[in-house]
Amino acid sequence: MDLPDAAVPITYQQAAEALGLTPPGTIQRVALALEALMHEDVAAGRPMIAALVVSRRGDMPRQGFFELAVELGRFPADPASQEAAYRRELDRIMEVR
Repeated sequence: MDLPDAAVPITYQQAAEALGLTPPGTIQRVALALEALMHEDVAAGRPMIAALVVSRRGDMPRQGFFELAVELGRFPADPASQEAAYRRELDRIMEVR
C-alpha cells in the first residue's frame, strides 16, 4: 500500500519477494493470501487490495482473481464485463491508498 502510484500494480513475483517468500510454491502462497484478503475486503465493503497484483504476462490479475470476485459478488459473471470491473476496482483501491 505504501508504494508510489507509478510502482503499482505489482506482479505476483514482486509480491512474493516483498513478503520474503522463497520457493517452492511462492506464487501459490501469494495467491492464497490474496484470496483471503479478497474475502476480508469484500466483507468489510472495502476495495480489494488484491487488485494491485497482476500477472507478469500482462496488466491483469490471474483468472482465479476474477473467478473469486464473481463468487464474492463484486464482479459480473459475464467475462466480457470483467476487465472494466477490474479497472474500476483498481481505481477504487488507488483512491484509498
